[in-house]
Amino acid sequence: MSATVLTSAEAAKANINLITDEAKGNQAVHDVVVAIQAARRSGTACAKTKAEVNLSGRKPWRQKGTGRARAGYFSSPVWVGGGVAHGPQPRDYTKNTPKAVKKLAFRKALSARIADGDILFVEAFSVAEPKTKQFVKLLSSTVTSARKTLIVSEGFDDNTFKAARNVACAQLTRASDVNTEQLLAFDKIIVTRAGLEKISERLA
Repeated sequence: MSATVLTSAEAAKANINLITDEAKGNQAVHDVVVAIQAARRSGTACAKTKAEVNLSGRKPWRQKGTGRARAGYFSSPVWVGGGVAHGPQPRDYTKNTPKAVKKLAFRKALSARIADGDILFVEAFSVAEPKTKQFVKLLSSTVTSARKTLIVSEGFDDNTFKAARNVACAQLTRASDVNTEQLLAFDKIIVTRAGLEKISERLA
């Protein structure tokens, strides 16, 4: 399959307004990538407090006369098996990012990858049978040297999805779902004509 490097001129023909100012959009990219990574955190870390541990509430020994330090309950954080003081509790790490910032970050990341010549354009990307061997052959004929490759299209048929499942160095994604982090994480990006049109709609 023949692939051509997507240039700024071809992107302009597809009605994609690229960012040429190197200083513009850098902070937006940082904020969006941090928000995407934060949203993946489960936030399920939890430690029991002294009120939650399953221990008796009685006083270990009398207040005076034993020569030992005062102790009021077995679940004290200073004791082994007691509660944890200021321990982690379940929380939500999600960060709210404005739509305008997301769009700016996506456009900035796309512009940078196009400027570096890392985005390849193809008419279509599909295999006839759901076989990994066919997918690898198609991928190697399109991209000669890349450790990780992202393939973007408006949609993929079942054969292509199944053939790509066992290929760790490649990932399929729809143009409506591709995000800023993915644009930056892969060495090469393959975009189909339908995928490019969908990206143009997203940035309109």
